[in-house]
Amino acid sequence: MNGTIFDIKEFSIHDGPGSRVTVFLKGCPLRCVWCHNPEGLSRTPQLMHKKTLCTECGRCRIPCGHEECKGFDRCIHACANGCLSVSGTTLSSDELAKKILKYSDLFEKMGGGVTFSGGEPMMHADFVCEVISKIGNIHKAVQTSGFTDSETYKRVVDSVDYVMQDIKLADCEKHKAYTGVGNEKILANVEYLKKSGKEFIFRVPLIPGITDTDENLIGISQIVGDSPVELLKYNIMAGAKYGMLGMTYSLSAEPNEKKDFTSFFKNAKLK
Repeated sequence: MNGTIFDIKEFSIHDGPGSRVTVFLKGCPLRCVWCHNPEGLSRTPQLMHKKTLCTECGRCRIPCGHEECKGFDRCIHACANGCLSVSGTTLSSDELAKKILKYSDLFEKMGGGVTFSGGEPMMHADFVCEVISKIGNIHKAVQTSGFTDSETYKRVVDSVDYVMQDIKLADCEKHKAYTGVGNEKILANVEYLKKSGKEFIFRVPLIPGITDTDENLIGISQIVGDSPVELLKYNIMAGAKYGMLGMTYSLSAEPNEKKDFTSFFKNAKLK
């Protein structure tokens, strides 16, 4: 079975316990207005064009015979300035498992493991579970929005050791307005996670004026109860990659540095 990956991040210390390798899978059913990984939205490989480096020489428009350039109407190897790249590589489960297993000794020494992220790894549940079946006792984690059917969610959660579950907005209509989907499936899966016996943490992105309001944080605190919570500061560089994909980042916001967001939760830490 194959999966499409847009990045594999080595030595990550923010994607689960210990030093980790984070696998970013392409494809996401949400369209969060603050998304900082726009290359993870589409399931298919995409051309990324660094316009600031482009001299408009036209060399990339000259037809080439490279298999990897087909479908982009450009030669991705022609630019001397490195303007062009492709986000998205297709790997088999065997190939990805082999890459992960290379770090077995490091994981054992530093208490780390592999984290499946995205995009949305639940969209690739069969692939993720197949890779998991091939990497033995390596610690496994998943970062997820939780937006999937209950059967898929349970299957992936039951296959990993640690879950990082996003909760963005407590109100269903606001969730739909800012992410493109309602949160009914997410909240149902959250209840399963809380009873699953798995080690987990809830992750709340603090988006100015959207998710960081008192109303929303109080609503989320009622959902998570005493569970551990990680509050994620707004990334002011969130829109940096949109132009390279021919997309527009419409959100303009500044984080509220003075507010004590941790006061809304019993077991929260600010990241």
